[in-house]
Amino acid sequence: MSAVPAPSDRSADLPHDPADLPHGIPDLLTATAARRPEHPVLRLDEEVLSFADLDARSARAAHWLAALGVAPGDRVAVLLPNVPDFAVLYYGILRAGAVVVPMNPLLKAREIEHCLADAGAALLLAWHADAEQAAEGAQRTGTRLVAVEPAALAATLAQHPAGQPETGGRGGEDTAVILYTSGTTGAPKGAELTHRNIVCNARAGVRVLGLAEGDVIFGGLPLFHSFGQVIGLNCAVAVGACLTLVPRFDPSAALSVIQRDRVSVFLGVPTMYTLMLTHPQRAGHDVSSLRVCLCGGAPMPPEVLRGFEADFGCVVLEGYGLSESSPLACANRSDRERIAGTIGIPIEGVRMRIVDESGTEVPDGTVGEVVIRGHNVMKGYWRRPDTTAQTVRDGWLHTGDLGTRDERGDFRIVDRRKDVIIRGGFNVYPREVEDVLYEHPAVAEATVIGVLHPTHGQEVAAAVVLREGASATVDEIRGFVRERVAPYKYPRLVWTVDALPKGPTGKILKREVVVPERG
Repeated sequence: MSAVPAPSDRSADLPHDPADLPHGIPDLLTATAARRPEHPVLRLDEEVLSFADLDARSARAAHWLAALGVAPGDRVAVLLPNVPDFAVLYYGILRAGAVVVPMNPLLKAREIEHCLADAGAALLLAWHADAEQAAEGAQRTGTRLVAVEPAALAATLAQHPAGQPETGGRGGEDTAVILYTSGTTGAPKGAELTHRNIVCNARAGVRVLGLAEGDVIFGGLPLFHSFGQVIGLNCAVAVGACLTLVPRFDPSAALSVIQRDRVSVFLGVPTMYTLMLTHPQRAGHDVSSLRVCLCGGAPMPPEVLRGFEADFGCVVLEGYGLSESSPLACANRSDRERIAGTIGIPIEGVRMRIVDESGTEVPDGTVGEVVIRGHNVMKGYWRRPDTTAQTVRDGWLHTGDLGTRDERGDFRIVDRRKDVIIRGGFNVYPREVEDVLYEHPAVAEATVIGVLHPTHGQEVAAAVVLREGASATVDEIRGFVRERVAPYKYPRLVWTVDALPKGPTGKILKREVVVPERG
């Protein structure tokens, strides 16, 4: 993939020296509000908030929270969809000196209970439409619940001053957000991100994307998730751009929003790109405003990346990170040659290595674990010092992801360590097989998993979603892959499904794939 022209220094108004960065996340908002008060920062269909609006409402929210008894350092849980009130309360909590605990509105009562109890939350702010499950979870932990309804919240906040509240002296190294992991290896753990973690990561995101004041960012990633919250919301606030919110991703709605709002920056996971690229009404939408996209959450199939760039006429940058790295750690750049399938180079101020099981760095081209060191590494897992010590060793965050680095310094993610399939003693990396499946013209989505086998230990299996109007037999798909990979790698078991299970960001959930019974 050839290099593309680099954008001009569109982020010149952000400080280059980390020592010059704001101490806290709210400083990003107050600085931009002073500079561009009337510029829109958030949009949800016809509702638009300016920076002055968000600044005033979040200040009122901080005073309101203090009146409710929230003190600096208290944890306040937020269970809201992608609506403007999420941002109002997010910055309001931080301006009160408290800690934000974002939660998925789709969580059930027992899951809400776990997060509230683990965080020791003083208060739960829950969207009115999701209040039933929230109320049950809060009752079990004795947490105070306030249902958030836009009109009622606006009336309440209007009773409080819009002036800058006392933040209790919260600094850059203080915890700002506790993000609960998905819990794929046990009960969800809370990753503590500091103000400095998030401010530095937002700054890096601005530079990777070349964000400017006139940009409109697609806000379809959940704000409770680190990708949408830091690279979407906080990047927009830091540079003075507008984030146009989409409460729930739908490819048709996404295409319409891109056209209506002249979206210039798209943030998403591979599934989003696939669904928009293959949407039957794609040609009926004007997407010429798109300039640059950032894909994260999972590796993007090269065929999807190339197809999206060609059809949408924009640059797609693959990035990599996790909640524990605030989240961005590594990304491709517009001003250097990009190779499909790679995640580029570490962001400024961050180092990455590929190491073996003893922690020793391995030669380029060798598969090993990805480890990260820098300003983006979390403070730790909330109240889990032993787990933190296992994950962050000598300042290096051990990700559990397997990858390689090439001679150019570009990194590539091979797979999650736990997802590697061991068939007859040979390692099979699902990502490699999935990339081949996506090359089949009838395949829209695919995921590869390991299933138990009496003699091989594990067998390679693939669940496939076909493109609308396309047809292919499982034998044809199996044969297609068999011709392109080593004999031990191709999936012996292949089946088609209408849809694959996905998490809140659209990431395919391998652990929830149902394997059909075999005769």
